[in-house]
Amino acid sequence: MYRHNIHHRVYKFPDLKTLLGKASPYRSGDELAGLCAGGYEERVAAQITLADVPLKNFLNEAVIPYEDDEITRLIIDDHDKAAFSHIGHLTVGELRDWLLSDETDCAILTTIAPGLTPEMVAAVSKLMRNQDLIAMANKCQVVTRFRNTIGLKGHFSTRLQPNHPTDDPRGVAASIIDGLLFGSGDAVIGINPATDSPAAVSSLLTLMDELRHRFDIPTQTCVLSHITTTLQLVNEGAPVDLCFQSIAGTEKANASFGVNLSLIEEAYQATLSLKRGTVGNNVMYFETGQGSALSANANFCVDQQTCEVRAYAVARKFNPLLVNTVVGFIGPEYLYDGKQIIRAALEDHFCGKLLGLPMGVDVCYTNHAEADQDDMDNLLTLLGVAGCNFVMGIPGSDDIMLNYQSTSFHDALYLRKVLGLKPAPEFEGWLIKQGIVDDKGYMLPVREHGLLKGF
Repeated sequence: MYRHNIHHRVYKFPDLKTLLGKASPYRSGDELAGLCAGGYEERVAAQITLADVPLKNFLNEAVIPYEDDEITRLIIDDHDKAAFSHIGHLTVGELRDWLLSDETDCAILTTIAPGLTPEMVAAVSKLMRNQDLIAMANKCQVVTRFRNTIGLKGHFSTRLQPNHPTDDPRGVAASIIDGLLFGSGDAVIGINPATDSPAAVSSLLTLMDELRHRFDIPTQTCVLSHITTTLQLVNEGAPVDLCFQSIAGTEKANASFGVNLSLIEEAYQATLSLKRGTVGNNVMYFETGQGSALSANANFCVDQQTCEVRAYAVARKFNPLLVNTVVGFIGPEYLYDGKQIIRAALEDHFCGKLLGLPMGVDVCYTNHAEADQDDMDNLLTLLGVAGCNFVMGIPGSDDIMLNYQSTSFHDALYLRKVLGLKPAPEFEGWLIKQGIVDDKGYMLPVREHGLLKGF
C-alpha cells in the first residue's frame, strides 16, 4: 500500500500498478480505461508518492505477473544487476535528479541502461516536465549501422515513406525519387504495403533494391509487412535488408499482432544470416505506440505509457537499427489532442533513449484528432532539440494509403537548417556526389537529374 496526505486527506494506492497510472499526466486513453487520477490533487499526491518509491521495489513488484506474461519474464530475466548496482540505492525522485545532473553524461547513461527496467523508466518520466524529457534525451547517443550510420550527434535522419493505395510501382518509384531529391531516406526507404501478400511485398522489395543498386545509394530498404511474410521471403531469397514488426508491451497484445518472442527471434536470426549490411548488422525495425495494448484489451489495468515502455524491452533484445513510436496514429480515443500527442512523443523518445534504443518518432495525427500541423511543427522542433534519431518523410506530409498526417520532406529540411543538423554521413556524401546538396547541406537546383532520367 502506498499513501500520501494532502490537506488532511489521505490518498491511498493499493499497488505499484495503480500508483503509476494515477501519477501519469492526463490522457484520454487512461481515462477510457479508468486508470487516471480523479483530478490534479490526486495526480500530484501520486507523483509525490512515486518519487519516494525505491527503484528496488520495481524488481520485487511486477505490474503484470511473471507467470502470466513473457514480456515480464524477459524484463526480469535479462535485468543486468551489475549495471543496476550504480543506481540501485536511489528512489524514483532521486533517479530523476541524478539523470538531470551535469555529472551524468552519455557514457554513464550507456553503462546503466541495462540495469533499468521499463517500469523504472516510465516512472521517472512521470515526474518530469517536457523540458526535463528533452534535456535528458539530448544527453543520450544511440548509434546503429547497416549501410550507413544513424544516430550520431549533429545528424538527423528520415524514413522515406513512399506509400501508395494500390502499391503501384510507378507511384511508389515517383515518391521515392521525389524524396531522394529532397535529401530524404537515410534512415530507411520503408513502404507500408497495401496488401501483405508475399508476391506484392517481393515486388516492392525488388523495385527498391534495383533502384538502390542502380544509383549506389548508401541506405537500407524495408517493406513493413507482417514478420511471417518477411520470414517467408527471406527463406525464398528476396532482397530483404530489414525485418519489420509492430510490437506492444504485453504478451497478450503481441499475440493480437500474431507475434511472440520466439517468432521474432527466428526472424531476427534469419535476417542476420543474409549479411546484407556493409557497415553494421542492425537488421530489425520496430514500431510501437501508446494505446496499442488497451485497444487489444490486453493492458492488464496498466496505464498506456507504462505498457508502451514495456514494448521497448522487446525491441532492446533484438539490437534494432530503428525503433519509432507512431505517436498520434492510434487516434483521439487514446491521445485526444495536440498537447497529449506532444507529451506522449517526448515521453516515448526519452524512455526509449534511456533504455538504449535508437528512437525515432512518427510525428503524426489522424484527421479526427484535435490537432493540426502547427502542433506537429512544435513537436518536430522539440524532438530535434531532444536529439531524435529520425522522423518520417512523406510527400506533402499526407499519407494517401494510411490516411493520416505526418511530416513532409520539407519538414526535415527545415529542422536540419534551423538546428544545423546533417543526414547520416554516408548518405550526406552521396547527396553531395549526386549534386542534390552542396557541401554546406543546401539544396541545389534539380533539372535533368539522373534520378529523373532513370524514372
